[in-house]
Amino acid sequence: MEFVLNDEQQALRDMLRTFVAKEVRPKAGEWDASAEFPRETVAKLGELGLLGAMVPEEYGGSGMDTVSYAVAVEEISKGDGSLGLTVASHNSLCTAHILGAGSEAVKRKYLPGLASGKALGAWGLTEPGSGSDSLAMRTKAEWKKDRWVINGSKMFITQGNVAGVYVVLAVTDRAKGKDGITAFVFPSGTKGLSVGKTLHKLGMRSSDTAELVFEDLEVGPDAVVGQVNSGFRDTMKNLAGGRISIAALSVGIGLGAMSEALAYSKERTQFGQAVSEFQAIQWMFADMGTELEAAELMTFQAAWLKDAGRPYTREAAMAKLFASEAAMRATIKAVQVFGGYGYTQEYPAERYMRDAKLCEIGEGTSEVQRIIIARDLIRGH
Repeated sequence: MEFVLNDEQQALRDMLRTFVAKEVRPKAGEWDASAEFPRETVAKLGELGLLGAMVPEEYGGSGMDTVSYAVAVEEISKGDGSLGLTVASHNSLCTAHILGAGSEAVKRKYLPGLASGKALGAWGLTEPGSGSDSLAMRTKAEWKKDRWVINGSKMFITQGNVAGVYVVLAVTDRAKGKDGITAFVFPSGTKGLSVGKTLHKLGMRSSDTAELVFEDLEVGPDAVVGQVNSGFRDTMKNLAGGRISIAALSVGIGLGAMSEALAYSKERTQFGQAVSEFQAIQWMFADMGTELEAAELMTFQAAWLKDAGRPYTREAAMAKLFASEAAMRATIKAVQVFGGYGYTQEYPAERYMRDAKLCEIGEGTSEVQRIIIARDLIRGH
């Protein structure tokens, strides 16, 4: 068992560290303050192949393994959590759903544009009245003559305003419960699709988040992703993989905050010595470093299991749970290291802390992860 990255993965990490240092970290604070979606930087990530990370080369992607993808999300997130979230949601939700469940025709129609970054992807499951309880969704699709007609709304949709491709879940047979939900894909500009409102958030402020509204939106039978009524099952598979990316996002945010705090603690002097010389501060770093190292290992283990074709749902949930909560603890400690300056926007510690909170909520709350983990442990005992 090896605990080191291979040469290609290390080269990817080195390349992204250089990119983040030049293109991301100097601009992240400005993006956060203005809540501006960084289109130019996202486009550059597309040119680097990061928006088609795990899409096979035959569809225009980079064909990365999951461990390499986790490395990429982590490195980007060290510089800016919002940008890391954009990459993670684009790859792990919309694009992954099409790749995992779509017909060959659907893949060839949408994956090349998504992989190149010419079109960003958005994925709609959550609704105003249903978050963790996804089976309570009210968005419905009715078959009329030769078309599906979709009505309803989705909430908290990443890339809602800026996407070129949307994958949306809708009820097609309410009597069948989870076996009566279907996924549909359609491009931006489809008649009947509109953005309800743009959401202003505590953190991840330069990641675009919006409400989607569907009013008699019509699509043909070729817009179905997977099979009619298979959408929920496909979604559960998709979310398991997505949790690996959120774990990597969490690790990146935590490590980014720790790095900023370490640098500050060496420069800041109190009582005639650097703050880093005080044992109370050293213990904070010891806790941060230990927890984030463990979180990274858990993330890579889940990614490795996925690549090996082994069961990984529990491990992905564990990684997402532990990494997100470790990131939250680490960013709080980072703010503490900065003292009064940590509570201001003059330094990035508070931004990392605000960004970290999303990781405990998005793609399944910590409470949902605990349910998944406990049920799997009980079932397997």
